[in-house]
Amino acid sequence: MTNEPNINDVQEPIKSASPEVQQIIERVCQLEKGRLDKKSLGHINNDILAIVKEVVK
Repeated sequence: MTNEPNINDVQEPIKSASPEVQQIIERVCQLEKGRLDKKSLGHINNDILAIVKEVVK
């Protein structure tokens, strides 16, 4: 038997996070997925910062 994490164990911190944190995580994941689809190599920090600032307002 392996000691691999269960998907529920991995997602539990996200599910138990505040709605704001969940929204930030979801939007950053969407941003990253879009960048991977386009094979974008640019910096993502400013985009993530903008998401956090918008959600925290």
